[in-house]
Amino acid sequence: METSKAIYKRRSVRKYTNEKVSEEELHKLIASGMMAPSAGNRQPWHFITVTDPKLLSQVAQVNPNAGMASRAPAGILVCGDTELEMHPGYWVQDCSAAVQNILLAAHDTGLGAVWTGIWPKTDRVEGFKELFGLPETVHPLAFLVIGRPDKDSTEQDSPDRFLKERIRGEHW
Repeated sequence: METSKAIYKRRSVRKYTNEKVSEEELHKLIASGMMAPSAGNRQPWHFITVTDPKLLSQVAQVNPNAGMASRAPAGILVCGDTELEMHPGYWVQDCSAAVQNILLAAHDTGLGAVWTGIWPKTDRVEGFKELFGLPETVHPLAFLVIGRPDKDSTEQDSPDRFLKERIRGEHW
């Protein structure tokens, strides 16, 4: 699929079929995430794959915006490790770039995904740290809920989001 086509047709998918997502598929998505740029090429990310229905239900309890996780076959927790950073604070940008790559790769392979935010909500951060036993220097950024879309949304065009009034030339 052409990159621009994937960008314009990708959707946040919140309803999935019961069909499982394989470990191989999840690893391919993560491999795409790992191709993201990062400050100093330090790649400060860690990923946790989740396919256990009980754990997916617990995710939905920790993050009120991830209710669909309890009905999804898989998820990926994206975390940043401050010990791996060269430039403090850039782990958020680095991991966000990885998340976008994963979302585009999911769409390209026929999977559906939605980015549910964790960082910087303290209650969510602490909830995910506890639920997944994260080390002190590893911080959860996002939980990506993943599955096969229950309907085909790949043929719909996204509404045009181009806002010319948000563009400035040279100065504000």
